[in-house]
Amino acid sequence: MTQGTRHITVGFMPLLDAAVLIAAREQGFATREGITLDLIKETSWASIRDRVVIGHFDAAHMLAPMAIAGSLALPPLPVPFVAPVALGTGRNAITVSTDLWRMLNDVGLGDRADARTAVQALAKAKRAHLPDRPLVFAAVHTYSAHAYLLRYWLAEAGLHDGDEVRLEFVPPPLMGDALASGMIDGCCVGEPWNTAAAAEGHGHVLTRGDDIWAGGPDKVLGMRADWADTNPDAVNSLIRAVHAAAEWADSPQNTRNLADMLSQPEYLDTPVERLLPGLSGNLSSDKSGFQRDGASIPHHTHAAWFAAQMARWGEVDLTRSMIERAAATYRPDIYAHALDGVSQITAQCRLFDGRDFDPDDVETYLASFADHQRLEK
Repeated sequence: MTQGTRHITVGFMPLLDAAVLIAAREQGFATREGITLDLIKETSWASIRDRVVIGHFDAAHMLAPMAIAGSLALPPLPVPFVAPVALGTGRNAITVSTDLWRMLNDVGLGDRADARTAVQALAKAKRAHLPDRPLVFAAVHTYSAHAYLLRYWLAEAGLHDGDEVRLEFVPPPLMGDALASGMIDGCCVGEPWNTAAAAEGHGHVLTRGDDIWAGGPDKVLGMRADWADTNPDAVNSLIRAVHAAAEWADSPQNTRNLADMLSQPEYLDTPVERLLPGLSGNLSSDKSGFQRDGASIPHHTHAAWFAAQMARWGEVDLTRSMIERAAATYRPDIYAHALDGVSQITAQCRLFDGRDFDPDDVETYLASFADHQRLEK
């Protein structure tokens, strides 16, 4: 796209949190902003990243930590990104295979357990039934909220990537097949792929992402920093279209219409009944949202939390400069400018273990995990 034009190409993955981009196009919010929005469905997050970097996409539905990794010059393709909009909160879960679910039942886990009880039961089941091999869990990408939430949750019960757990990476639409084949014992993935795995008899939803981090973010509208700098009017128009679509999508009266829209072959290509649990059912909580309670604001605190997890797991060195560069990937200033100012909403970073995250004192926060983790960096 060149300066002054309004044709914007955006890549997306078939997940519920692509809904606001799809609604922006289908409900006319993009058109009202003078945008021709071309949405292209992709099959993997790596492809999304690569096609933004080389210019196939102007912007993309992107994993929040992936955008931060680019700005931190982490391989591959270390290109600075900016994220001027968040694409909602919640709507992911941890699903386990039917075999592992039976093992969890054997050690006394019931259908309704909180996140801590569930992971403690998982550790007990692993040591009782699978002492000679690691559990294999999958996330959608190395630099994903799913990977960091999964590691955080597992570590609460002393299950670390290595001897007792092995972490693999699988594209979201393939998680159900990976569970069915026995390739993985469990996964952390966005909706509707948990619901699909359960409906097809391949897995059981063990805990929601919202039960680990209530209202936790995981996707952003990401773009190369140089593209955003060169095309400020297009960025502002896109933000306004997405914001309007997010408000529309949050309205309960539009839920069925939204599900019908997302179910179409060019989008999620999934039956409506598999979309509703993540939009308004048992896999959506009162903390899940597209715009309400500041869900579309790209909070610096959230970016800093993801960077802290990268440091916790030895992917980056912990420095004040690193935290600042990570936080600067999120651009609430661009968001506010496009919308002529927005209400200031304080971001909360408290997970299920009760720890409060202070982005101004990341070192103390990480030190609180010293009795659980073997930090190398």
